Amino acid sequence: MLGRKAVLTRTFALTAVVLSLGACGRSNSDLRTYIDEVKARPGGRIDALPTVHPAPTFAYEPGDRRSPFVAEAPQRRVSTDPNAVVGPDPNRPREFLEQFPLDTMHMVGTLADKRASFGLVQTADGLVHRVTVGNHLGQNYGRVVAVTDSEIRLVEIISDGLGGYLERPAKIALAAGK
Repeated sequence: MLGRKAVLTRTFALTAVVLSLGACGRSNSDLRTYIDEVKARPGGRIDALPTVHPAPTFAYEPGDRRSPFVAEAPQRRVSTDPNAVVGPDPNRPREFLEQFPLDTMHMVGTLADKRASFGLVQTADGLVHRVTVGNHLGQNYGRVVAVTDSEIRLVEIISDGLGGYLERPAKIALAAGK
């Protein structure tokens, strides 16, 4: 025997099918009347396409101007800021931690041996890296200048917007609870 729920489901499905098939047999006389009325209207005239005038030609006369197909030599503006520095060394190979933004790294501790004191830096991917004075990190050419028990101090080289560079101090503090 079928359960009460199954009987109700089948009854509902059968009712839906009967109602939808009943809707198919209606007359389309009003639709046919409208279509015949539209077809009986006189046809309109399509306007001609507007004439397209060719664009005026331009002959390039170089005179004393540079060629538009040759890159212009970059002009270096010199900053008048007295704190300006030479800028980052473009020939120095980048270190691994220079690919990460400084604000995504956290100091998680320190290590020390007879030679030096090391800061432990954790990147966003969860890996811990060892840094010491002279290492570079961050995307603004940051150079570590001091490692203490509570922070890693560094100096970043940033553009001053006038073609020169400035040094900016930054630090990564020991992360609380890490």
